[in-house]
Amino acid sequence: MQEKILILDFGSQYTQLIARRVRELNVYCEIHPYNNPPAIDESIKGVILSGSPFSVRDKKAPIPDLSEIKGKLPLLGVCYGAQHLAHCFGGEVMASNKREYGRANLTTVDNNCELLKGISLNSQVWMSHGDTIERMPANYKVTASTADVENAAFAIEGEASFGIQFHPEVYHSTEGIVLLENFIVGICGCSQDWTPDAFVETTVAELKAQLGDDRVILGLSGGVDSTVAAMLLHKAIGENLHCIFVDNGLLRKNEFTNVLKKYESLGLNVTGVDAGAKFIEALKGVTEPETKRKIIGNAFVEVFDEESHKVENAKWLGQGTIYPDVIESVSVTGGPSQTIKSHHNVGGLPDYMKLKVVEPLKLLFKDEVRRVGRSMGLEDKFINRHPFPGPGLGIRILGDITAEKVRILQEVDDIFISGLKADGLYNDVWQAGAMLLPVQSVGVMGDERTYESVVALRAVGSTDGMTADWSHLPYEFLAKTSNKIINNVKGVNRVVYDISSKPPATIEWE
Repeated sequence: MQEKILILDFGSQYTQLIARRVRELNVYCEIHPYNNPPAIDESIKGVILSGSPFSVRDKKAPIPDLSEIKGKLPLLGVCYGAQHLAHCFGGEVMASNKREYGRANLTTVDNNCELLKGISLNSQVWMSHGDTIERMPANYKVTASTADVENAAFAIEGEASFGIQFHPEVYHSTEGIVLLENFIVGICGCSQDWTPDAFVETTVAELKAQLGDDRVILGLSGGVDSTVAAMLLHKAIGENLHCIFVDNGLLRKNEFTNVLKKYESLGLNVTGVDAGAKFIEALKGVTEPETKRKIIGNAFVEVFDEESHKVENAKWLGQGTIYPDVIESVSVTGGPSQTIKSHHNVGGLPDYMKLKVVEPLKLLFKDEVRRVGRSMGLEDKFINRHPFPGPGLGIRILGDITAEKVRILQEVDDIFISGLKADGLYNDVWQAGAMLLPVQSVGVMGDERTYESVVALRAVGSTDGMTADWSHLPYEFLAKTSNKIINNVKGVNRVVYDISSKPPATIEWE
């Protein structure tokens, strides 16, 4: 039985980062809603309570049932989780007069506490709270403080339960990973055996048991997610996997041909389907981003429904859905997290489509997917390919979509991406692309006045897509690229560069 850490989600924006940090320690974890946890069994080695946008003083504050956890399993409350452990067990939480948001430093640290072993005095931590623990319950011992928060960390005497007011999961908490390792390895006793190789072995075994002799149809995109998903399924069911690569008319320049050629080396059953006209027609006159995504998703499902009838006894649709897709579409926990945008491969299938869904990567982050791919021997041309959105250029053309706009953006994107590769910048960037804006600007070409389109270039650095910083590409490269785009792409007379980070901006513009 796979040992795991259970994370109870109260709706914090950082809950998924807790999961990432746990996994970086080669320990498996699962996120579940605070009000719908799994049955506690011997596989659960410890529990973490997440932060929350709520205050424990709110009438509708989320209150978990910890009767099978507190005092029986190692327990760590983070921010709201810590305040809950104080507020609901005899302490008092009040609105703070000295609220802390952002960086703070520990002014006292009890290194005798198992949780804080190796944590330095003045260690930088990240705070994000408006309440403070004013009074501790009788058997709670303060183990760390900051200049403004006396009860920044505590241990409960007589049990392996702890609370911290700060967020160890964010990078700004410089020794946060030390604290988490103290809890997960030192206190919970996890063996750190959840590795890419172990994931492949376990997942393939689970897929064999789940699918048996059934046939699976999987949509390939050329990206790392669908490729790794295909390889896992291929290991499990071999020739019973039937891969389909759909040209939705919104791919990059020459991508349909290039991707099919790349897959020849992997031994997969791959069929190419040219459905571009169907997608472009369905999107005619549509400008609202969510509507565009849903139309593309619906057309994608219709194509697969049609293709599925060509594969005798196909019972499953395989998808390369990964964790950020699920998180951004709907709270994976069913909890209070907000929907940011919908993804075409998340949320199930319509009733008329008789295929069940299998998603072998749905609990992995992008960097984890890449590590799994490498463990299976996939080449860099698959592993290092930039992420490309499922709806393709459909969400990079702001406003309505036409075949001519797609042509323009394909040409712009090709110059940008080819330039990154030629100048040795491609692998320094996590994701890059161009956006066609619903804006025209005045320009001068030769002696003539022009009134043509504006394109925005976007390049970001990230590890998992949950957060991202804009890439500081050299001015010389940007100047050369802009000049090449304007001189070679008819219909564009202005190029801008997006210097927004995520958050607050998303990586895509729609």
